[in-house]
Amino acid sequence: MKLTSCLLALAVAAALVSCNRKSDLVLSPLSCAEKLDQGIRPIADTRDKRFEGKVQETTALCRGGKFAVDRRSEPWVDWRNYYGVADENSMSLPTANFRGVGGALVDLEYERAELIKFNLFDNSGTFEQYVKGVQGKDGAALKTWEQMKLPASDPNYARVGGAGEQLCKGALIRVRTLNGICNDLSNPLIGSTGTLFARNVEFETTFPDLQLPVSGTSRELTANRHGGRISLLTPDPQVISRKLFTREQSDPAACNDGYGKAGFAKDGHCDYKQASFFNVLAAFWIQFMTHDWFSHLEEGHNTSAYLSVGCASQKVDGVETPLTPADAARLGCRPADAMERAYVADDSPPGKFGSGPRNYYARAPKTFRNNNTAWWDASQIYGFDAFSRARVKRDPHDPARLLMVRIPGRNSHGDRQGYLPLLEDSDPKNPDWAGQESTAFGDNWTIGLSFLHNIFAREHNQFVDEFRRRTVRTPDADSGLRDPERPDKVIRYRDVTPDELFGAARLVVAAEIAKIHTIEWTTQLLYNEPLYRGMNGNWNGLLGKTSHLSRELGEIAARLKASNRAPVSNQYYSILASGPGIFGLGSKADGWNMKDDAALRKFVNGGTNHFGSPFNFPEEFVTVYRLHALVPDLIDYRVLDHPNEIAFEIPVVMTFRGQATPFMHERGLANWAVSMGRQRLGALALQNHPRFLQNLRMNRLQSPTKTIDVAALDIIRDRERGVPRFNEFRRQYGLHQLSGFDDFINKDASPEEQDDQVKLANTLREVYGTHRCDAKKTITDAQRNNDDSDINDCLGHEGGSTVDNIEDLDTVVGWLAESTRPHGFAISETQFVVFILNASRRLYSDRFFTSSFRPEFYTQLGVDWVNNNGPAPMCEPKPVNGHRNEPVSPLKRVLLRTMPELAPELAPVINAFDPWARDRGRYYSLEWKPRAGAESDPSFARH
Repeated sequence: MKLTSCLLALAVAAALVSCNRKSDLVLSPLSCAEKLDQGIRPIADTRDKRFEGKVQETTALCRGGKFAVDRRSEPWVDWRNYYGVADENSMSLPTANFRGVGGALVDLEYERAELIKFNLFDNSGTFEQYVKGVQGKDGAALKTWEQMKLPASDPNYARVGGAGEQLCKGALIRVRTLNGICNDLSNPLIGSTGTLFARNVEFETTFPDLQLPVSGTSRELTANRHGGRISLLTPDPQVISRKLFTREQSDPAACNDGYGKAGFAKDGHCDYKQASFFNVLAAFWIQFMTHDWFSHLEEGHNTSAYLSVGCASQKVDGVETPLTPADAARLGCRPADAMERAYVADDSPPGKFGSGPRNYYARAPKTFRNNNTAWWDASQIYGFDAFSRARVKRDPHDPARLLMVRIPGRNSHGDRQGYLPLLEDSDPKNPDWAGQESTAFGDNWTIGLSFLHNIFAREHNQFVDEFRRRTVRTPDADSGLRDPERPDKVIRYRDVTPDELFGAARLVVAAEIAKIHTIEWTTQLLYNEPLYRGMNGNWNGLLGKTSHLSRELGEIAARLKASNRAPVSNQYYSILASGPGIFGLGSKADGWNMKDDAALRKFVNGGTNHFGSPFNFPEEFVTVYRLHALVPDLIDYRVLDHPNEIAFEIPVVMTFRGQATPFMHERGLANWAVSMGRQRLGALALQNHPRFLQNLRMNRLQSPTKTIDVAALDIIRDRERGVPRFNEFRRQYGLHQLSGFDDFINKDASPEEQDDQVKLANTLREVYGTHRCDAKKTITDAQRNNDDSDINDCLGHEGGSTVDNIEDLDTVVGWLAESTRPHGFAISETQFVVFILNASRRLYSDRFFTSSFRPEFYTQLGVDWVNNNGPAPMCEPKPVNGHRNEPVSPLKRVLLRTMPELAPELAPVINAFDPWARDRGRYYSLEWKPRAGAESDPSFARH
């Protein structure tokens, strides 16, 4: 307890000063002192005692006043109600704002520490060691695993040590390898192509339709939870899509199911719920990211076996009833739709083991392979296996550069940097990809992906060209690069080979992408002060990289990591690491040493921490990235010379696959930039999915319709992969459960909004149904009631009463239904808690973002480029949400380098993912009003 108090003292100080709030009439001047007397809350010992984001009344009063106290009974996290965490209306005295924002950061750190402790479940065979430990060492403090060694079939098997202890050396550690091996020197297989997806939830809770008992017991918790009401196709996925996901249209003819009007006429229009503070560029950005992180597909397809995707039944008066043809026609669903089944790596019995008073499943009942690398390594650009690499074309005149070609008629300064070449007949590709630009990950291609791939190919070449210029100016200067096999030899600029420079450029581009996502995309997705500080803290540290205390905390964290005790090695480590930040952790200016194996482990690999479980993305992480509602049906196409005018309404569906190429070449990157930059994306909410995705034509499908409802398919894929349903999903992640569909109604919303939410709650009830509850049936052991009793089927309602089937609610439906969110959250708190764990882990686990972020790998220019968002620092001239001397954001810098003609349009833009014509206000405003010069933009008048 004393150690916990010391570690959290810095963060908690922000939450322990005097109290006040302008709007509160009743205050307790003792509330903060009372909090001090209570001491610091310990990290939970068991999962059913977790924090759940809920604080005591005195803590709420201290951090948010009566406003926060009055909302403690709601199931949502409390920090959303603290001082200073929303717009200007949440502000109070400076000390109160400091206390509120600081308190929110404390709550988030508690959540992360407990997520690290309770939510790591590896499927590759290491889980038993994680639970039981090895030779007196806590399992959660283990650093190496036999299962993460390269197999004898790997061509690098002998090079890393063969059957003995394995250690990557030499050329294998210089750059990011194609298939992701040797990121961790002592665990070469971690994160590499083809390794198994992990889980963040207890194995017994996966595949709820299988109704697994708690291992080694007779406790039928899952059966009690769902009562036999669910299966792969129950409730019906297409019925869910049509009733809960469909965008209603005021003028169906103008939308034409997402195809707009002939000739892309600008009077074409599709209604959609819009987010005021996030743009369409951000929607395509996340697709660009997920192509880098995970893929269940094998080059664009699943197995050859097909399954029905619903449109078969619906509940009528609570009873599952077959759909008639008239019902299907009225709903707009298609009974003849079919889709390929998902690949399964292993569905044999998972095995069990005992530890202490209980037994455990050794893995989930079914496992799946990640056919991409799990590293944040820009594999969608550079490749993740031999097939994808064959599509990556390098410039024959300078192999350090990516090949870009000039397009006749495109003559702007940016266009002279070129566009990606097209796939050739000899390239390995799916037939569907014909006519697309040539890049590593070719699936699900759209105009948005074309845009992002082109600008980062240009950015790669920008870095190479700057390196070449410095080579000309100072050919004998030290580049910073080193050869691990000859670490003492200085590599001058002129000594760097094209392959070495290409590898360094990939490191730089991957780090830029990670930085953009961390401190630019995410801080606009989660638009408030705690998340701005927290995400920048992940990168630069809450205390900054250069402070003396930050360096001391980094040293202490490094020592804690070596502990054999999990609390010290993991939870306390993660708390302390928030001081100096994760990026560059363990990278010392005077620490370079490659002369022996111990030095390799310490200086090259020493900054990583897997927290006792090999790193890969969990299936639940894939689930919360089902963000199709972000995409509009039609893009408001503009030209850069007249950005306040919408020239055409271009259907997104008509830019798919090879159709993207003529749209890109004929209209140009800069025009697409201003089009996607200015338009608001769709809100993540129910009844807001793109119409075209519910009726997507796919000619390769072996089905009568050759059409698929992607929204329904999302639900099926989650069920195929065993994702727990919404309420248990929240419990597993340490969030408070809901007791019924009415909990989704936001008590602070306007009357009109509440009316809509009541209607949605009733539609959820219609689709998922109700049942008479049985108070004798315990349904979970992940949480307990406030009185420490078991949670039962009645969820706090009277025994025998009729309750909502909220336990059956699909997770994606549940988080889309969450209307109560922290200020500026484009996503739900359920999605967010998954990010708290996994967004941090993908930095902690990657040595190229921790101890190997060094000139010896990146070059000195590369390190400076990542740190400065380009070859030299640049700051915004005005304060940003109260912060002065803010660096110009990294994506804005990339856009300016790759399309200099955007400079006038981007001059007032602070975050490239905020709609470019919006007035951001002084402090986290969500208002939709034009900035100076954009008053005539029709999007402000018509929406």
